[in-house]
Amino acid sequence: MIDILRQEILTESPTIVVKVGTRILTDERGHLSESQIESFANQLAEAKAKGYRMVLVSSGAVGSGIGRLGLSGRPTDLAQLQAVAAVGQSALIEAYNHFLEKLGLHAAQILLTADDLEHRTKYLNVRNTLNALLEYGAIPIINENDTLSVVELNTTFGDNDRLAALVADLIHAPLLILLSDIDGLYDGDPKNPESNLIQTVHQIDASIQALAFDRLTGLSKGGMASKLRIAHQITHAGGSVIIANGREPKILQKILNCEEFGTLFLPQGTKMTARKQWIGYAIFPRGRVLVDEGCARALVENGKSLLPIGIREVEGEFEPGDVIAVCSMDGLEIGRGFTNYSSQDLAQIRGKHSNEIEKDFPEMKFYAEVIHRDNLTLTSMVS
Repeated sequence: MIDILRQEILTESPTIVVKVGTRILTDERGHLSESQIESFANQLAEAKAKGYRMVLVSSGAVGSGIGRLGLSGRPTDLAQLQAVAAVGQSALIEAYNHFLEKLGLHAAQILLTADDLEHRTKYLNVRNTLNALLEYGAIPIINENDTLSVVELNTTFGDNDRLAALVADLIHAPLLILLSDIDGLYDGDPKNPESNLIQTVHQIDASIQALAFDRLTGLSKGGMASKLRIAHQITHAGGSVIIANGREPKILQKILNCEEFGTLFLPQGTKMTARKQWIGYAIFPRGRVLVDEGCARALVENGKSLLPIGIREVEGEFEPGDVIAVCSMDGLEIGRGFTNYSSQDLAQIRGKHSNEIEKDFPEMKFYAEVIHRDNLTLTSMVS
């Protein structure tokens, strides 16, 4: 059945980012499934033939390396895991390119770390490269550079859902498709036959967020909490997201034919500028400040800058020019932005009026705003 809303979204989406999860690309042993790679290569080619510019964010390097090296399971040692990923990544891109070349297309491998997108110059270079590849008619295949990414150094994206969202932001793709082994968002426990798949989400509010967690354990169901955060990020910036099951035969074609597969999340806000998206989602915050209720309301409802008087607590160590998170007193993130003050100075002037700061700290370089509204991106999910 054709969905009119999906038809409208696809009409306005010349560029689409697709993320494919590890479980979709590997077999029961955890090894790379070449038949699945071939299937997605065919689907990407068909989508491109319809006029769409396609970008693929693909997991599977570790699974590919396990199979190629003949290992019995996934290593737990970091160095071994990174070595397996290095071996597997070459096999993964070879497989994609093998099947795409049969269809007259070329795969273009891009490996990224979070550091590549945190720095503005690198961020722009990645965007320019992706746009050039799309102009050449190639299909960029992106993965995290697992051989260099280290969680302790904040160089990792955490998962490829977040990487896919950052790529969609990066190239202004109006639609992000997340494919994993779940059908979408359900109105209850997906294992309960009485639960129904939600076809369309108009707004990600508290009731929608609650569906991502098991009522008894409080744990996320099938990684849905993470996917909802990604959906919020994209829709908050004016884009759309579809979460669907990548094991459904020809799922991409069904989605591009406007059939009601998966869950569609509709745009919730006006299109955000590329710079605001970069500030809000690509940069790891170096610290955070907690603000009072009046300040939070001024930021969210009135689009004001962050002033020292509204700050109650300062956490972490940061310098002027770093990105910090702005949170309510209960810890809910409101936004992120470039701070004009260090954590040390901010701890001294928090809660003070501008005239008090200039009088009491004459040696301190004074700024009226801690974060100017032009350097602040609101990121909060509805609570």
